[in-house]
Amino acid sequence: MRQVAHGALAWVSAHREDFALDDEALSAEGRVDRTWKPLGELAQVCATMTRRLPPADPLHASARELLAFAWRQTGEGELFLRLQRAEPFATYPLEVYAAFAAAGLRHPAYEESAATVARTRGWRLTEQDPTRRLGVLVAERRGGIDGIRPPGQAEHVLRGTWLGGLPEPWTFEAASGYALTHVVFHLTDWGRAAHGLPPDLAAYLTHWLPPWLDTCGEARMWDLTCELLVVAACLPSAGTAPGSEAREAWRRVAAAQDPAGAIPEVGPPPHHRSGGPGGGPAATGPAEDFARSYHSTLMAAFAAAVTLGRADAARADRAGTGARDGQVRCPAATQYRYGGQGALG
Repeated sequence: MRQVAHGALAWVSAHREDFALDDEALSAEGRVDRTWKPLGELAQVCATMTRRLPPADPLHASARELLAFAWRQTGEGELFLRLQRAEPFATYPLEVYAAFAAAGLRHPAYEESAATVARTRGWRLTEQDPTRRLGVLVAERRGGIDGIRPPGQAEHVLRGTWLGGLPEPWTFEAASGYALTHVVFHLTDWGRAAHGLPPDLAAYLTHWLPPWLDTCGEARMWDLTCELLVVAACLPSAGTAPGSEAREAWRRVAAAQDPAGAIPEVGPPPHHRSGGPGGGPAATGPAEDFARSYHSTLMAAFAAAVTLGRADAARADRAGTGARDGQVRCPAATQYRYGGQGALG
């Protein structure tokens, strides 16, 4: 698991310029999924890693450096203010900003402007699917926008999601799988609150996650497999080591990782694919390789950090050394301030 995480972050670090924002990021015709989405996912994963792993861990240092790079790409928050003024009712700027805010990287002028818009009926009535709306509610809280929603709205929204309805387990498919992982991410503050799941959801996932993990691993759906491994690490039953199904999933993920550290979203890594001249590897360009690998590679690092952090916290709890709720307690000088599927999908 740690080897996978080191390889993944090494690949991300080597390709960090591919996460950089360009002129398209502020263009009305720009594609959010090619600009803000990758950068926001990089920020979210690195923010979690710096909270779940101790400062002495090399993974923590790599994640912190990447997080600083991502924050610089936003002009230390200034670009969020420009985005908010250009698209006042778009939720993705706040969703991406919330990832930085959770790591203590804040822009007060943006938060003030976003809060003004969030108090309008237009913002509160924006039509979204339940999983996305739950993510926006979490982003509001993390982004410093409080008191604009009626009490209990998050619980009401939760019960409208696929996972919140406790559906028949055989109805699981890729779309519902991604929806359920993001519900868990939102409820557990992206893997940092070990007891964020309601008991009925935790029991349901404890029972049905193992066959879903096995199914996705057999289908070589590595991106979803890694997201489900995060869910496994967030369950109350998760102890000092992954269960047998999770261990098998990690073995499969490790086998899918290429020598440079990248993990494809689906299927074999580039060096295992056929179709090129003489039956060799099929040729793809750097942009294509990045697009098909960056998210699953980030998710592998994310899953490893949450799993390792949970195990460390469990051992510390038993030893009475001060970690609680799956969160590493860093010295005061290194602590960050505590701050869908959607913009961060």
